[in-house]
Amino acid sequence: MKKIYIAGCGGMLGEAFYAQFKDHYELRCTDIDLNAAWLQYLDFRDPEIYRKDVLDYKPDYLFHLGAYTDLEFCEKNEVETYRTNTLSVENAVSIANELNIPLLYISTAGIFDGLKYEYDDWDQPNPIGVYARSKYAGERFVIENADRYLICRAGWMMGGGPGKDKKFIGKLMKQIESGQKELYIVDDKDGTPTFTHDFAINVRALLEKEYWGLYNMACEGSTSRLEVATELVRILKLGEKVHINPVSSSYFKEEYFAPRPASERLINQKLKMRNINMMRDWRIALGEYLDKHYYTHF
Repeated sequence: MKKIYIAGCGGMLGEAFYAQFKDHYELRCTDIDLNAAWLQYLDFRDPEIYRKDVLDYKPDYLFHLGAYTDLEFCEKNEVETYRTNTLSVENAVSIANELNIPLLYISTAGIFDGLKYEYDDWDQPNPIGVYARSKYAGERFVIENADRYLICRAGWMMGGGPGKDKKFIGKLMKQIESGQKELYIVDDKDGTPTFTHDFAINVRALLEKEYWGLYNMACEGSTSRLEVATELVRILKLGEKVHINPVSSSYFKEEYFAPRPASERLINQKLKMRNINMMRDWRIALGEYLDKHYYTHF
């Protein structure tokens, strides 16, 4: 089997990559948070240690997954964010080029300014916060310097279950499981959910076809935070127990102070043109995710 080195594999996306690739490739999965038996310790922010570990493994592909994704943390820790989200990517590009292997970099819908209704693969990013700028800087460096690469842009990530999902679905489920009967959901933020397992499956398809380049890769169906929360409550059959209160983003202005685009909706135009779009409708993916990790709780 061919070998893949996966750096920053300890999060919700790393869990999906491990599950979807382990039977088809030999993997070395590293992270600073050793929260699974299949992880090995490595801090990819140390360029010499990162380079040595990858070169010793001699992989056929390098996947660079890890990043700071908490927008408020990034706003308060700009230098550390760029060190983790941008400089480490530059190191990954250098390592991949030295080994003459393709590099996978994960980007985000958050790099757009939100002024359009939705964004295709060729729309011009205009990041509006520290997190978004750090990710877009990494994206640009990969495009300009990597010999062969895949850049896959994710939307609102969901996956990993209670232990790893620190995003919107995980936060909603914690509130519901704690017994809250009232949910306050913003009605002015639009986007596209991205199920981690669908994402990993589609990456594998691109890899095996050697369709290098940049791709939007979100679930099908543009939606909103409010609609996602409403669908979650419907799937769990909690409509009579949990009430959703629409609010504007200003309701959470102290807790979520980092700038966020009004729209992060992605269109998988390039995947469709190559006839390799494997991203399902977000409602189907959400139902599968809840059924696997949460549904038995109710």
